[in-house]
Amino acid sequence: MRYASIPPEVFIDNRRRFTAMLKPQSVAIFNSNDILPTNADGSMAFRQNNDLFYLSGIDQEESILCIFPDCVDEKHREILFLKETSETIAIWEGEKHSKKSAYEASGIRTVYWLQDFHRILKALVCESENVYLNSNEHLRASIETETRDMRFVKWMKDNYPLHNYQRSAPVMHQLRSVKSNMELELLQTAIDITEKGLRRILKFIKPDVWEHEIEAEFAHEFLRNRSRGFAYTPIIASGYSACVLHYIENNKQCKAGDVILLDVGAEYANYNADMTRCLPVSGKFTPRQKDVYNAVHRVMEAAKKMLRPGTMMADYHREVGKLMTEELITLKLITREDVKKENADWPAYKKYFMHGTSHFLGLDVHDVGLWHKPIQPGMVFTVEPGIYIREENLGIRLENNVMVTMGEPLDMFKNIPVQAEEIEQLMNEA
Repeated sequence: MRYASIPPEVFIDNRRRFTAMLKPQSVAIFNSNDILPTNADGSMAFRQNNDLFYLSGIDQEESILCIFPDCVDEKHREILFLKETSETIAIWEGEKHSKKSAYEASGIRTVYWLQDFHRILKALVCESENVYLNSNEHLRASIETETRDMRFVKWMKDNYPLHNYQRSAPVMHQLRSVKSNMELELLQTAIDITEKGLRRILKFIKPDVWEHEIEAEFAHEFLRNRSRGFAYTPIIASGYSACVLHYIENNKQCKAGDVILLDVGAEYANYNADMTRCLPVSGKFTPRQKDVYNAVHRVMEAAKKMLRPGTMMADYHREVGKLMTEELITLKLITREDVKKENADWPAYKKYFMHGTSHFLGLDVHDVGLWHKPIQPGMVFTVEPGIYIREENLGIRLENNVMVTMGEPLDMFKNIPVQAEEIEQLMNEA
């Protein structure tokens, strides 16, 4: 991996907190993600299952983690099963984890090769009463490809039909939503790399540059700083394209007078930054562009302050909607009469600000969390209000990443330029 090694104590503590939430006599099993094919003999880049990584620190395909805290045999209370390196694999792909290096990464002493999995699993399952299996239960997930986890769920139920099956996802959502100090450090590293990318392109953007050229500048800066690359498919959207929320073609030329919306973030050690900035292609906003920009900025600053312990996210989003309503009235995009007549399920402000303001951030860009529970210290959220005026070919969105604390929320983007005047100054420096 490109990133610096992570102390195994991080994963030891994660497992400790996970096991504390299991029912007695339970075994929990986590599978790595598949390596997905493209065409011919090609494959996509491997991305580890985030729950397995969170609990073990193992960033390798064909890996299985078993946790059985009540197992009679102490050495089987935590087990890693890994793909064994052969001479052929070592020559063609490079060596995989040894048992020693897997222990050093995870803190798990018992490591077997995959060929031993079914034999040992049988003993574990027969001793247990409950089996926790993993699945992707993200609210926004739309899954058409059968994952390794889901294949394993079917196999387990076929072979051990009389056990009590439990879902690990609710436990993982609760644990992963509150970040440890090391997780916050890794997130901050991803954010700092993202800042370097932004500062690189501030002097690069000018009329007639292509969106994909800007994307390439970000990629260069991310990769040279030990990032795997973009945390998600980047949005480099100039002019009208900024009004298309998930525009990813990045294939247009930036025109003088336009504003370009950059929704990009670097990944580091599987943790993800999520930033949006809007820049004037000509180096200076028009008065109208600046008015809209500053309106979005005011909403973002006010929304950050609302992220306090005990807040319900549904209430938070409603309050942000009220702030945006007032800004849109001031910009003469909606009227108070529009507000009086609005549908409560789709308020008037939604015409120009149609998405939510915040989501969890961490190992997933849209990270897992419990939306129906009050927010807690240690949670990290994006704050990303926007105004999209298609009739003016103008889309403005600003996005920072904010950590909830016992006191004032902490903006993890404290060093990343966001004020309109600072953006203009940096773009025009010699």
